[in-house]
Amino acid sequence: MSTPDRVRLLIEPLVSDLGLNLYDLELNGGSLRVLVDVPGGVDMGAITKLTRAISRSLDEHDPISGHFTLEVSSPGLERPLRTPDHFTRAIGTKVTIKTVAGLEGARRVVGLLTEADDESFVVTVDDPAGQSRRLAYGDIERARTVFEWGPATKPGKAAKKSSAKTPKGNRPETVPTPSPNEKVSTS
Repeated sequence: MSTPDRVRLLIEPLVSDLGLNLYDLELNGGSLRVLVDVPGGVDMGAITKLTRAISRSLDEHDPISGHFTLEVSSPGLERPLRTPDHFTRAIGTKVTIKTVAGLEGARRVVGLLTEADDESFVVTVDDPAGQSRRLAYGDIERARTVFEWGPATKPGKAAKKSSAKTPKGNRPETVPTPSPNEKVSTS
């Protein structure tokens, strides 16, 4: 059994006990990265509890030789896509893909993930718009979802809108500012 598989067997029950889902586990060099998720998002309290539980379990069972850094977090808004399950969950989402060198077609693919099965997935690409591209999981070097921000409010627009909606009787009075030559009396 490989080291990542031994680590996964130790971690999965801990994740489940906290009501979380193990999204991904990556052991790369001196770093163990554990990504967990739950509908509605993961809070920092759960991340903290899980980090402590995983750390204790790894210290007790010592499945990783040598020193390593443990990182426990959520996958975030722009999630890595590594397994067929990740791709299946992301159907209907905008993705960015980097293919392996030497593969026919553009190396960078951006578009809407429309299909995914156990061997491959389909992206309806942004450029040229509307064309679909099927890629095998073995053809990708890196893949992730893309979070798209909504349009930003233009500066000054929010202030104008809020004052326009204020009824006339509730508007603050404006006090004229004296010119530099006028005397201002304070009584």
